[in-house]
Amino acid sequence: MKAVTFGEIMLRLATPGYLRFSQSTEFSATFGGGEANVAVSLANFGIPVDFVTRIPENDIGQACIMDLRKYGVNTNNIVRGGGRLGIYFLENGAVSRGSKVIYDRAHSAMADIKSGMVDWDAVFEGAGWFHWTGITPAISQGAAQVCLEAIQKANEKGITVSCDLNFRKNLWNYGKTAGEVMPALVAGTDIILGNEEDAQMVLGIKAEGVDVIGGHLEAAAYESVSKQIMARFPRCKKVITTLRGSVNANHNSWSGVLWDGKSLYESTTYQITHIVDRVGGGDSFMAGLIYGLMTYPNDRQALDFAVAASCLKHTIYGDFNQVTIDEVEKLMGGDASGRVAR
Repeated sequence: MKAVTFGEIMLRLATPGYLRFSQSTEFSATFGGGEANVAVSLANFGIPVDFVTRIPENDIGQACIMDLRKYGVNTNNIVRGGGRLGIYFLENGAVSRGSKVIYDRAHSAMADIKSGMVDWDAVFEGAGWFHWTGITPAISQGAAQVCLEAIQKANEKGITVSCDLNFRKNLWNYGKTAGEVMPALVAGTDIILGNEEDAQMVLGIKAEGVDVIGGHLEAAAYESVSKQIMARFPRCKKVITTLRGSVNANHNSWSGVLWDGKSLYESTTYQITHIVDRVGGGDSFMAGLIYGLMTYPNDRQALDFAVAASCLKHTIYGDFNQVTIDEVEKLMGGDASGRVAR
């Protein structure tokens, strides 16, 4: 089954090691972005996947496309045009100092996308899954409209639609709020993923008894949130919540829960005591979930695959999760020893 993801990919400029922006004289340049990260993970898992975006017709845009192709992502439906590729700057935090992200994506090629630029009938030929995130409609009114077009077309064609709510407060600055824009898009979505803040900030639905800063998360607190989401959006079949307990910037607990309308499934909780790079952690979870729901016979196994895949992503530098199915299943089986394979 072919999957399609839609969103913005950016040039990522990160300071080396744990240097602050004010200290660094150089940046490490890679590419990344929520929906592109999902596409790369799915390609690594052997799922045929198209990534749809708008990228400028210049050398930086071409380098970005070549990078995606390297991982097996189909780029044939990418729209070329616009003046620039979006950029984000990353400063990695350590211990009690959190990481920082600065966006430079105003008037990017993707931000200036317009209705009708993407031929969704052609894109969805042979597709069975479409994934979007709350980042895309936050970029611009045009991006939100094209995303809605995609969701409506996928609904017409009977394609499963998934969403990561992904609230980014610094992006909603074109005169619309998440609460105004997102519900119409979520209404066409079958599988909804969020974290401890997304449901509240995007949909106004709050989980009680949650202490994120203190690192204390009760999985059962999310059952009521899931029920409220399903009641408000009848199309939704599954609600999944990632549970991150932040002890500090280098030590997080990581797990997830899945509500299928009848039962709440809770995954294994991993203690990630040395985080190499947490950016893209939620995207790797989403990709693992999509793969799991496509492949495994039950939701519990799909959830366990998603959590294990994203746990491993925290050990990999860059936005993209570059792990194999065997590595994920090894961790699912309880082998977290990290012993040399030879």
